[in-house]
Amino acid sequence: MAKKTTKKIEGFDPKKYMKLAVDVMRKSIAEKRTDGKVNPKVGAVLVFPDGTYETAHRGEVREGNHAEYVLIERKCISKDLKDAVLFSTLEPCVKRSPPKRGCCTHVTSARIKTIYVGIEDPDPTVAGEGIRYMEEKGVKVIMFDREFQKQIEQVNAAFLKQATHRAKVAKTETKVSEFKKSIPRADISQFSQEALSKFIEEAKLKYKPKDKAFQSFLADIGVMHFDEKANIYRPTGMGILLFGENPRAKFKQAALMAHVDYGDYKIEPATFDQPLVLIPDLVEEWLKKVLPLSKDTSGFKRKDIPDFPIDVLREVIINAIVHRDYSIEGAKSALEIDNDKIIVKSPGAPMPSISLDQLNTFQAPSVSRNPIITYVFGLMDYVEEKGFGMKALRSLNDKFKLPLPEYEMKNPFLTLTFPRTLEAVKRVSHHTAIKELNNDELAGYEWVKSKGEATKKGYAKHFGYEERKASRHLSKMRTLKLLGDNGEKLNSPNFKYIAK
Repeated sequence: MAKKTTKKIEGFDPKKYMKLAVDVMRKSIAEKRTDGKVNPKVGAVLVFPDGTYETAHRGEVREGNHAEYVLIERKCISKDLKDAVLFSTLEPCVKRSPPKRGCCTHVTSARIKTIYVGIEDPDPTVAGEGIRYMEEKGVKVIMFDREFQKQIEQVNAAFLKQATHRAKVAKTETKVSEFKKSIPRADISQFSQEALSKFIEEAKLKYKPKDKAFQSFLADIGVMHFDEKANIYRPTGMGILLFGENPRAKFKQAALMAHVDYGDYKIEPATFDQPLVLIPDLVEEWLKKVLPLSKDTSGFKRKDIPDFPIDVLREVIINAIVHRDYSIEGAKSALEIDNDKIIVKSPGAPMPSISLDQLNTFQAPSVSRNPIITYVFGLMDYVEEKGFGMKALRSLNDKFKLPLPEYEMKNPFLTLTFPRTLEAVKRVSHHTAIKELNNDELAGYEWVKSKGEATKKGYAKHFGYEERKASRHLSKMRTLKLLGDNGEKLNSPNFKYIAK
């Protein structure tokens, strides 16, 4: 029998069901196999409009049954699911051996409109196709928050290791994009020796740039292909982006355009169109020159430091390089700085399974648009292979006493705006209601955003307010729709204000 929740679905907290799905996942029953293949542990939850829910895990009814199949076709076969929301810890499979159907088909056949997916399945038989299949059928796909993804990955570490290996060795017949194709008549001479040497050094590889073994390694990671007819390794489009001597000769959009507006019509521009692996350090050096300096007196010696944390900007710039959509011709990444704000523009909307709400609450899950670039930058310790640097953004308030940035989609750019001062927030925020807050309330709003959620008691303690004053602040933010809540009753000790 379905279990009764305390909230209606229209006010539900997705995190609750993400956690429930993870808990259910741990109950999965492994199949008996002799081939050494590890099957995933999977948990699924269906939440109904009346606030009830049902759960299932892999192997719950019969050995080998997938969790989504058990939930949709066995436990809820007679229920109307068109307004239910599905949570599954693993990307549903696309197809199974006949007469079985893929879990994606079960989802779409049941007319489910929204599914929260834990992690992508790296197995080559799925590998993102499940998400694409459902989205093409009109299903809204949202990824779990990163905190739950980590738990799923930990429990499924053995499965993920095997599935990732299968993906690497699988020979797919799908059409490769322009960036994955080798470039005719090109060879390693089109690569920058400086870029290759930096990659080898930063990734701690035991090669020299001209080694055949190094070229073979580059082919393994997708930046070169071996041309058997010519007996030569040729760069791919991704290789040219990452290491090419002149990437824009092939891809005109491969550039980061930057400028600082000092006011009084004084503007200092810069263009970064070098190989991608060189750009982070070049941008960092430029930022050190153009950002105003202030005195750091925390040590015995006073020293000049930029008035905005360059480490955070570096992280954001790297993400703009790694996750932008390079297929949008004519759209270049941009970095714009003036007295009020710093703006980073990245061509391309967020991946379909990532929402602006998740970005603006700094809980964006890990989905890579350009896995080859992500992998190379990961080897160089420029980025974690998984993650968007959300912790670095959230740290701005606690660590640097700065306002938090805001994401906004301004087609074709995903725009991230950093207010440089608390006073600037009202001038640059896309939330018009921000102007209704006084300075104390604005500081409180920024603090709640940095935490993700807050109680009245916690807010009062942090700022040294009486609870009555804390309640006035938080209620005003909630009325202005700057904050939401977790759906509990207002006088409940479990009531929390949630950042939006």
